[in-house]
Amino acid sequence: MDDLELVRVRELEVAVRVWHPNAPRTLVAWHGLARHGGDFAALARELGPSWRILAPDTPGRGLSSWSLFPAHDYLYSHYVTVAVAILDHFDLEQVAWLGTSMGGLLGMLLASHEEHHSRIERLILNDVGPELEQEGLIGLSSYFTAPHRFSTFSELARELERHYVGFGIDNEAAWRELALNSARRLPDGSWTFHYDPRIAEQFIHDRPRDMWADWRAIICPTMVIRGADSTLLSTEVVQRMHEDQPGLISIEVPGCGHAPMLDRPSQVEPIRAFLTKLRAVPIPVSREDAPFWIRGWYWLRRLLTPSS
Repeated sequence: MDDLELVRVRELEVAVRVWHPNAPRTLVAWHGLARHGGDFAALARELGPSWRILAPDTPGRGLSSWSLFPAHDYLYSHYVTVAVAILDHFDLEQVAWLGTSMGGLLGMLLASHEEHHSRIERLILNDVGPELEQEGLIGLSSYFTAPHRFSTFSELARELERHYVGFGIDNEAAWRELALNSARRLPDGSWTFHYDPRIAEQFIHDRPRDMWADWRAIICPTMVIRGADSTLLSTEVVQRMHEDQPGLISIEVPGCGHAPMLDRPSQVEPIRAFLTKLRAVPIPVSREDAPFWIRGWYWLRRLLTPSS
C-alpha cells in the first residue's frame, strides 16, 4: 500500500487503500464479505504502476469504522451510498470496477442503478453472479455468524488456511501475510479476525433480491472470473449470464474455489487485457440520452430476454 485515504460517510470513517496514487488509470477493487482492501496488494503489484488501485475497506472491516447500527449500515443499500461517496471523493465520473464476491454484487448494483450506472465504465466480477448457490450461501452465513476465538496466533493462521483454501494461495509467505492482515487481538490476549462480528447480521437484515434484472440492465462491458471449484458460482449460472449479456468475457481459474486471489500473472493478465481493450462509448447519465443505436440495442435486449 502506497497511501491511505480516510473518507467520512455520515458517522463512519471509511479507509481506502491506494496503490500507485499517481498512475494515469484507476481501478476500484472491492473485497468480499469478511475481507478487506489489503487483499488486492498482489493484484496492484501485477498490474503495475500504470494503474492506480483504490481498495476500500467496507465499514466493519479492516481499518474502517465499525457501525453502532448494523441493521442500517451493514446492508447493500448503505454500501452503495459508501461507494458513491468514495467515487465522489476521488472525483471519478467513470471508473473500472473489480469486485470479489460481495464487492462484485455491489458493482452490479451500481452498474445497473438508474442514477449511478454511468459511473461504472466496465465491470469485473470475481466468482460472483446474479444467482448464487444456496448451499454455499448457507455455509458462509453459518461460518460468519459463529464467534471465532483462538488462543494463539498460529491457531488463527491454521484456521485461515483451512477456510480460505479456495483462494488458491500456494506459498507460505502469502499465507503468513494473509494471517498478519486478518488478525485482531482481544482484551484477554486471545485472537480473532479483523472484522466486526456483527457484519454477519447482513444475512438477517438484508432482504434477498432477484439480481437477474440488475444483470440484464447493465450496459457497460462485463467480465466474470470463476474459480473452477467454486461453491457459490455455478457453470450453469455463468452460461445464463452469457445469454443475457452476449458480450460477457468469462474465464475459469483452475485450482481455486471461492474466490481466486488474483495474485499471479495467469489470473491478472486476462484482467489487464479486459481493462485495456478499446474503451466503450462513454455511458450517458440516462439511457434516454444515449445514441439511438445504444438505446435500440438496450431496449431490444430487454424485450427479447424473458424475465426471471
